[in-house]
Amino acid sequence: MTITVLVTGGAGYIGSHTCRQLIDAGYSVVVLDNFYSGHRWAVPKETTLVEGDVGDVTLARETLTQYGIEAVIHFAGHIVVPESVANPIKYYRNNTIASCNLVEACVDVGVDKFIFSSTAAVYGIPAVLPVSEDAVAAPINPYGMSKLATEWILRDVAASLDGQQNKRGFRYMALRYFNVAGARLDGTLGQATPEATHLIRVAAEAACGLRDSITIFGTDYPTEDGTCVRDYIHVDDLAMAHLAALTYLIDGGKSQTLNCGYGIGFSVRQVLDTIQNVSNTELNIREGPRRSGDPPSLIANAQRIRDTLGWRPQHQDISVICRSAYNWEKSRRNTPTRR
Repeated sequence: MTITVLVTGGAGYIGSHTCRQLIDAGYSVVVLDNFYSGHRWAVPKETTLVEGDVGDVTLARETLTQYGIEAVIHFAGHIVVPESVANPIKYYRNNTIASCNLVEACVDVGVDKFIFSSTAAVYGIPAVLPVSEDAVAAPINPYGMSKLATEWILRDVAASLDGQQNKRGFRYMALRYFNVAGARLDGTLGQATPEATHLIRVAAEAACGLRDSITIFGTDYPTEDGTCVRDYIHVDDLAMAHLAALTYLIDGGKSQTLNCGYGIGFSVRQVLDTIQNVSNTELNIREGPRRSGDPPSLIANAQRIRDTLGWRPQHQDISVICRSAYNWEKSRRNTPTRR
């Protein structure tokens, strides 16, 4: 039988890539999105689209029931760290309260498989790198805290339903993303989030002449070249991790929290050098002060996801990630519906 999956935020960057892979794998997909930062053109035509807010409990219940949803993959969330520092209420309302409402709806109607889009920002400034899932979670910004609070909700709900008579259990997978970047290699999907702040996206825009310059925020960090170091993961490898997580839960796997990264770090300067190489352009690079809420380094210990899910990334190369992002940025400028 075909399993029907609800994807919240399926019109967004990671959500749309995951929808595409779910469809290719034979799942039936329902997308719930309010188009805050997503695009209608990014939603695969094979899906069923429900327009609305994920925090609307009544709508969530109706959607889960009407379409016979058996599992939820929850992407919908705000992700800009500096904005979370400036406007924490916005982040707690959307990333925590709305997520809690969605979990409530799942419990009410008996949907017992839930995959959550979490973040490496829950680690704050880790004492040991690469950072493992067992490290103390100590976010240094409201974005990370809002995601960690939802992880706690999932943990506590799962524990509360474990072993209760006459009730289905509740199992979840919290996937802690490191820095997601790149685009499908066939050029059909990529990042188109309005006013995106992610480094590789911004650098690709600059290489395409869409920005006059690009700024390095902080050159005095305790890293080899003084700029922040991050673990970059290709968006299609991350989407593949969600499919592996779904298979794991369908097969009866227990609740887990897993890092999604490669275990390799690149500095801001190294990323900018790579973008310049793959685009054959010279960027106008400026130096600015540190941004609030940015840790010096975040690199994943990603062994657990490989062992638990059998996940084997296909695009573990910073040049591939940067080139796909640059090619997408060039191509979408020639496609009016994708601008």
